Amino acid sequence: MQGFFMAKKRLFLVIDGSNLYHRLKELRKAKFDQVGFDYEGLGVLLAGRRRIVDKAYYEGAVREEVGSRKSRELMREQHRLIGKLIKLDFRIELGYLLKSGDRYQEKGVDVKMALDILAGAYENLYDEVCLVSSDTDLLPVVKKVREMGKVVEYIGFSHRPSFGLIKNVSEFRLLRLEEIKQFYKKMTPNRRSGAQLRRIIASSGKVSR
Repeated sequence: MQGFFMAKKRLFLVIDGSNLYHRLKELRKAKFDQVGFDYEGLGVLLAGRRRIVDKAYYEGAVREEVGSRKSRELMREQHRLIGKLIKLDFRIELGYLLKSGDRYQEKGVDVKMALDILAGAYENLYDEVCLVSSDTDLLPVVKKVREMGKVVEYIGFSHRPSFGLIKNVSEFRLLRLEEIKQFYKKMTPNRRSGAQLRRIIASSGKVSR
């Protein structure tokens, strides 16, 4: 009987927060409550028979701008989201947002994802990586860890796939609304003050800047 039961593959779940937010919002074609989204359910769906050994959420940190009500609201919502993800045992990796005119650009997020994927491969911390991102800047690290024998699965969306990643990963999956609409369920947010949320985040030890 030895060898009959195969050990589950160790999975590293990598979520590009901004990319996921925009794709989910486009797919739903309606106002999207990212705090109310069922990230745990999505993780279970993506993992399948594999065992998640690490799951990390990457995003640019929102900073409050003096006199900007919108920036305060965005920062408060991000703190709520981070607080929820920490409770779900996600590791939070924050880059920063660089303002260019009226728009913001994420900086440092792809670097953090690449370093974690590469370091995990060298240290043999996972067998497979599930990449929820369409950032083609990650192609060099994708190719490298595949050379090291790791399986890289690209998770994209049917309405906006990254063909560059599709061509270079081990396998890919393009999500459709029918598969994930169950995760858009309504949830009553846990209203906390900004100070309370900052204390939760600071004490968790799971947020890296």
